[in-house]
Amino acid sequence: MTLDDRPRPTEAELIILRVLWDHGPLSVRAVLRILNLEKPFGYTNILKTMQVMTDKGLLLRDESCRPQIYRTRDSRDQTQSQLLRHMVERAFGGSTRAMVLHALSDQKSSDADLAEIEALLDKLEGAKK
Repeated sequence: MTLDDRPRPTEAELIILRVLWDHGPLSVRAVLRILNLEKPFGYTNILKTMQVMTDKGLLLRDESCRPQIYRTRDSRDQTQSQLLRHMVERAFGGSTRAMVLHALSDQKSSDADLAEIEALLDKLEGAKK
């Protein structure tokens, strides 16, 4: 199964993925502790969500220890790339150009962001030559 064939995470699943990407492999209770710093969540809800994520192939569970430890199957970059490809296909008809132009025109970009974008475009243009 390729990365694009895997199920895409829901918003709730992305919240848990971010915790695991930022903090590394954790138990359900450790994920809950971190999430509760921002907003209260119930243990059972987080446990069930992480079990579903494991079934979907988003998380891997180490059952050799107690408590069980969960880790992400894919890196943050891999997941973001999968989600971005899906969004470009669905929302912009596969046009990366349309997506970039919309993103740049939709909100104000800082001078630093624009300089970074320009440097990336120069790099990509140089690689094509």
